[in-house]
Amino acid sequence: MATSIYVGNLAFDTTESEVSDLFTQHGKVESVKLITDRNTGRSRGFGFVEMEANEATAAIEALNGQEFKGRTLRINEARPRR
Repeated sequence: MATSIYVGNLAFDTTESEVSDLFTQHGKVESVKLITDRNTGRSRGFGFVEMEANEATAAIEALNGQEFKGRTLRINEARPRR
């Protein structure tokens, strides 16, 4: 079963491909979705990655607090939407 991972504090010019490449180092990435502002279409600086549960845990531990494109990433398991 896939686990959704919250990825925060991304640089605004980060692409889904770059995030996928970063997480692929820790396992198979099922999907990447960067959140954009609906009015401007500009990135809001966060997104979500889906991976298998074991690989997701390893990726969270390895990447949380790491620097990526000049920003310190905040990564944790995504909370369900209300």
